[in-house]
Amino acid sequence: MNIHEYQAKKILSQYGIKIPRGGVAYTPMEAKRVAARCSLRGPWVLKAQIQSGARNQGYFLEKKAGKKGGIRLIKSRREIVRQAEQMLGSTLVTVQTGPKGKLVSRLYVEAFTKVESLFYTGLAIDRVNSALTLLVAPIGADEEITQLAVTAPDKILKIRLDLEGEVSPQQVQEAMEFLKLPPKSAKSLETFINGLHRVFIDYDATMIETNPVGVMKNGEVVALDAKISFDDNALYRHQDIQRLQDEYEESDRELQASKFKFNYSEFDGSIGCIVNGDGLALAALDLLNAKNTGMACFLNVKGGVDKDKIASGIKIIMTNPRVEGILINILGGFLRCNLIADGIIAAASEVGLNVPLVVRFEGTNKDEAREILENSHLPIILADTMQDAVDKLVTAVEESD
Repeated sequence: MNIHEYQAKKILSQYGIKIPRGGVAYTPMEAKRVAARCSLRGPWVLKAQIQSGARNQGYFLEKKAGKKGGIRLIKSRREIVRQAEQMLGSTLVTVQTGPKGKLVSRLYVEAFTKVESLFYTGLAIDRVNSALTLLVAPIGADEEITQLAVTAPDKILKIRLDLEGEVSPQQVQEAMEFLKLPPKSAKSLETFINGLHRVFIDYDATMIETNPVGVMKNGEVVALDAKISFDDNALYRHQDIQRLQDEYEESDRELQASKFKFNYSEFDGSIGCIVNGDGLALAALDLLNAKNTGMACFLNVKGGVDKDKIASGIKIIMTNPRVEGILINILGGFLRCNLIADGIIAAASEVGLNVPLVVRFEGTNKDEAREILENSHLPIILADTMQDAVDKLVTAVEESD
């Protein structure tokens, strides 16, 4: 489950992380009143509240919203009303929303914070090494962390953190030196990183991003943006977080996936992936990127499911109009591979199989699953390894064009 920026910042601020003064607004006049409470003279920042990154590089489908993106610097209260009128009710398109974009129903108004430098921080679970990893990277005003990860991965520092206790002074110092921050930022950075760490653990998060983080003239570190994703399986422990869910933000496919306790995410590529682990999805993403082929979406079916639930999950992928090829990559353990095979056949029988489908099984009942698919007489391509699966899928998609 994801939440909006203003909701994430409120949580972070409760853990000692500095954020700019701001408030949410649903109307242009409310935006003007919030601005007055944030700062008497301005300037202010007006932010479209949709659950997507790259809002500042996005564009609105409606002409009335102008050419500016979803994050705007405003220098007068009169301009706030005009810009808010343009943005509210318009559809913002970013690289993460896909061409349909997302409707802007609320804005976040912040006092502009002048900073000396910017950097990125992220907390995520490294499933390959079974560890919680802190990511930090210095960034420029127009740099995207996703591009940096591909073109210059050495510019991103990765620090493995313990699940309990605080971040060590040595780890904070390592981040300080990597980011080349002044000594006066040490205490603020320590509070910042420890705050992220505690939020991650206390709320059963799966990912926290603060992109960008600003360093003020006095050395203080401030979160200029924030994004938090939570483990759906742990939400029963956090009813306060459940109440923050914005179903209007989620596509029909996302809502359908959540009913089956599946994790579903959409991107702007053309390949749909079905996996039973986020690590498998990330590995597939890397291999697809190496082939200059983007991922349209991925569905993590996890474990503890039956044939019918698997079939429903596969139909979610199959009915995504962006998908030109499907990769199913299953590492069978608790989840038996033969269940996936039965689900594939059930889904294909109901909605058809109009795009290339490559399947790679490894683990429990692997041979039985392969036999089921081979005897189905469906045009399904079997692969032995993940690399083999990606190679075969890319070739099949190219040949089907």
